[in-house]
Amino acid sequence: DNNSYMKNILVTGGAGFIGSHTCLALLEKGYNVYVIDSFVNSSPKSLERVINIYKKKHFDSNLNLNIFKGDLRDKNFVQIVFSDIYKSNRKIDGVIHFAGLKSVLESKKNPLLYWKTNVLGTLNLLEIMNSYNCLNFVFSSSATVYAQSKSSLLKEESETGPINPYGNTKLTVEKLLEDIFKSQENECKFVSLRYFNPIGSHSPGLLGENPVGIPNNIFPLIINTAAGIQKELNIYGNDWPTKDGTCVRDYIHVMDLAEAHIKVLDFLSEESPTYFNLNVGTGIGTSVIELVKTFEKVNNVKINYVFKGRRMGDAPYVVADNSLSNSKINILTK
Repeated sequence: DNNSYMKNILVTGGAGFIGSHTCLALLEKGYNVYVIDSFVNSSPKSLERVINIYKKKHFDSNLNLNIFKGDLRDKNFVQIVFSDIYKSNRKIDGVIHFAGLKSVLESKKNPLLYWKTNVLGTLNLLEIMNSYNCLNFVFSSSATVYAQSKSSLLKEESETGPINPYGNTKLTVEKLLEDIFKSQENECKFVSLRYFNPIGSHSPGLLGENPVGIPNNIFPLIINTAAGIQKELNIYGNDWPTKDGTCVRDYIHVMDLAEAHIKVLDFLSEESPTYFNLNVGTGIGTSVIELVKTFEKVNNVKINYVFKGRRMGDAPYVVADNSLSNSKINILTK
């Protein structure tokens, strides 16, 4: 039942964890989906899984998924993708921009790579979009843009102050979007979604989080420990100023996050030109120990974990105030 105004959606980084789940949700709602992915951090297998899940359910219908392999840092490649789509008498109605590098640790070791990928890649995309008069843009930002908070919920207007290069690149893109919006106020519709901690997988468990190399996120690490792929789970710090000494995070289910992107696109189709930031989280803080205990209980397994020293760049408490997203777009229906 998608809005006739939004039909063809370009998803950058569509093979990644959140990207692949969002592609599936878009296809389920009848959108034509175009994916750009370099497959540096993700596998083409995740898109094969999307196709298989979709075909099992809709074996008779067309699958409107087109995949372009390439890197956003290559502006010429981005230009070719757009001209290919427009040559087939279609236009891109909206862009969901997931593509980017996301390891906090790696960003500290290699800031040049992060700035080039996350900022230059986005600049190239926005320039080409601009030349095609493509104006609807949903950006994957992150709660890492916020300054440290001891125990209060983070609101969209809370102080920003990233403590690592990864967060700096996300905040820089937000500022860039705001600048473009202010310069062409009569046209652009941009939203930056500040994710908290995405987790989980599509219900049959056929998708999920399957990064190339060593995972950065906690959930695959818990699963690898449960499956015996790794001996133990490292928990960084048990002396944080929190209820049990371990870091508290706001874990949001990846399918809720995928739905949020589509709701935001729908919202933009009705909205006059705008730019705003929006938290996407549950508003509920869960400590690392609570997460592990819940996993053990639900799956009836034992997770071996060891405490290590605090990790540089970690914050004790990162939980969303999601009242704006609830009122504006009703992202997380309670």
